[in-house]
Amino acid sequence: MVFVAGVLLLPAILLVALLVTWRLGGPVFFRQARSGLNGREFSILKFRTMRDPAYPGEPDPDRLSRFGALLRATSLDELPQLWNVLRGDMSLIGPRPTLPEQVVHYSPRQRGRLVVRPGITGWAQVRGRNSLSWPERIELDLWYIGNRSVWLDLRIVGLTLLSLVKPRGVTAEGGINPGFPIPADSSPRS
Repeated sequence: MVFVAGVLLLPAILLVALLVTWRLGGPVFFRQARSGLNGREFSILKFRTMRDPAYPGEPDPDRLSRFGALLRATSLDELPQLWNVLRGDMSLIGPRPTLPEQVVHYSPRQRGRLVVRPGITGWAQVRGRNSLSWPERIELDLWYIGNRSVWLDLRIVGLTLLSLVKPRGVTAEGGINPGFPIPADSSPRS
């Protein structure tokens, strides 16, 4: 199914790749370490949405181009993750993969979201995406894991398609997504 989706979406992927090259230059893809199944790290693949920094330490929100914001709003920047699904790093549906520096601060309960492959879309994505706090997202992910079914997955697919038509929660209020709340003791958990 993923292979067929990749073939069907290939013209759109190629078009977006050409537009990224034209509007932002190379590289076309953005790669970042993420934590997947059982906390195993992998390199997530996305289309690049930010221009190169004008000076060292330039904040990310200042680097986001209008074109990049459009890619994010329509989730077209996520299309290369079909490659991550084909490789077995991700699935179509599941908790969004988070940064390893966030995962080290997970509580034992929060680590429960690592028992399944992360997904391109998921329950927390269709329930509010980045407008939700991290604790809210994690609880929604844990609920999904405990209630997984074909019907729930079909509902998530339908809600995802609806959110592509009418995007909401792409960024938090003020345009900056909240960082993961580091516990007060700030020592990594094991």
